[in-house]
Amino acid sequence: MCAGLAGSAVAQSAPDTENGRYTLSPVAEGFLRLDTRTGAVSTCTSKGGWVCRVVPDERAALDIEIGRLQNENLKLKEQLAQREPPVGGKIDAPLAKEDSLKKSAPADKAERPKIELELPDDHDKLMAWIERVWSQLIDMANRMQKKLSEKI
Repeated sequence: MCAGLAGSAVAQSAPDTENGRYTLSPVAEGFLRLDTRTGAVSTCTSKGGWVCRVVPDERAALDIEIGRLQNENLKLKEQLAQREPPVGGKIDAPLAKEDSLKKSAPADKAERPKIELELPDDHDKLMAWIERVWSQLIDMANRMQKKLSEKI
């Protein structure tokens, strides 16, 4: 009778390892059980007897999501294939690389038109005026910066 009670006490000390199939590691709540055949991990706790619950596997969740997305992608491809093709042929064909100016230009003038600028006679006066305005703008910005730095 003592041997029977000792056997039941040992059975309650840890979850069953089923002849080496499971490896157990102690954790705060009980044991972490690894199934050496499938790789599944469970947490085992003693609540009126040992109860082992499978730990959620992120890889399994990712595999499920990948499968769902592959199915969705396949359905979308089928829906796209059922649509009428666009005017002008295939949708997978690359667009022709043509110069838009060549299309609109007459056949004898396939080159781009050249634009020649004629500067006014008083160009030098205009450039001098622009330089003066720019210089005054820079001076004004420097004065404002100095005033602001004095206030800070």
